[in-house]
Amino acid sequence: MTVDPIAMPGTEAALPAAPPVQAAPAGPARVLYLGGIGRSGSTLLERMIAQIPGTWSLGEVVHLWTRGIRDNERCGCGESFHACAFWTGIGQTAFGGWGNVDVERMEALAAQVDEIKYTPYLLGRTGPRGFRSALAEYAEAYRKVYDATRALTGAEVVIDSSKHTSLAYVLRQAPGIDVQLLHMVRDSRGVAYSWTKKVRRPEVTSSESYMPVFSPARIAVLWAGHNVLLELPRVLGTPTKLLRYEEFAQDPKAMLAAVQEFAKLPSGGSTLDFLDGDQVDLGINHTVAGNPMRFTSGRIAVTCDEEWRTALPRKDRRTVTALTAPVAALLGYPRAPIGGRR
Repeated sequence: MTVDPIAMPGTEAALPAAPPVQAAPAGPARVLYLGGIGRSGSTLLERMIAQIPGTWSLGEVVHLWTRGIRDNERCGCGESFHACAFWTGIGQTAFGGWGNVDVERMEALAAQVDEIKYTPYLLGRTGPRGFRSALAEYAEAYRKVYDATRALTGAEVVIDSSKHTSLAYVLRQAPGIDVQLLHMVRDSRGVAYSWTKKVRRPEVTSSESYMPVFSPARIAVLWAGHNVLLELPRVLGTPTKLLRYEEFAQDPKAMLAAVQEFAKLPSGGSTLDFLDGDQVDLGINHTVAGNPMRFTSGRIAVTCDEEWRTALPRKDRRTVTALTAPVAALLGYPRAPIGGRR
């Protein structure tokens, strides 16, 4: 695949492969953070938002340190991470080169602050000894990546589709980062069924690697817990928008316009001209990690995947429904099973 790796969407200008380190742009980094459980349609949503002028998508930045810097997995553009001119520029601008990033240190910091068990500390301003300083150091690395992205692309809003609930809590109180939370949710039975599938990770080229497989019951528990916690920042004052996958797939243009309004992105019909009914034209992206569909470009149809209605066994469907019913009702899903085998 031959592409211009760092052309700003909607422009012809390309950036230098390794620009000099420069001062961070004025003002806090505006970050649209996509939260939710994987297999909820967030990658397609991210790709579509990134088509709007003034935005730039980085993919799942939470995996930048290991899958990108350490493992050199493929960027969404098709190049390996260290061969991608865009990410080379980000590393140079943010850290003076990726060689200056201590990946083991970032892993240690993540283990100290970026886990769901630390939510009580992330909600407030306290924590065990060393927690606040570790949190500040960890969040600062993300701020540098976001600021470097703004400096190199001119984007008003940086999109981070990490989805991790705990990272949303980390970023919401980090200095220099202005977070807006886009909470993407999908019917729990559809998510549970999707995680039973064996899906290859095309970003790994040295060997065959697959995404993990989980039981429907385990996903149901995770779905309920994380989706509740992702609604809590709204109560705490973080701008939050709930977006249901099924409604997004049914009317993508209307839902994307709603996201535009929420995130204060450039509006007007011309900014969504990449959408034609249920057809969307996707350009090349520079996402560091995410669902395999991030490698898809060109025109695709936006459809609602409801294979679970017939493919998810009755026993599993009942289990997932029972475990998620209260939270599903809170998020606007009907309590009774819909369709499928009875």
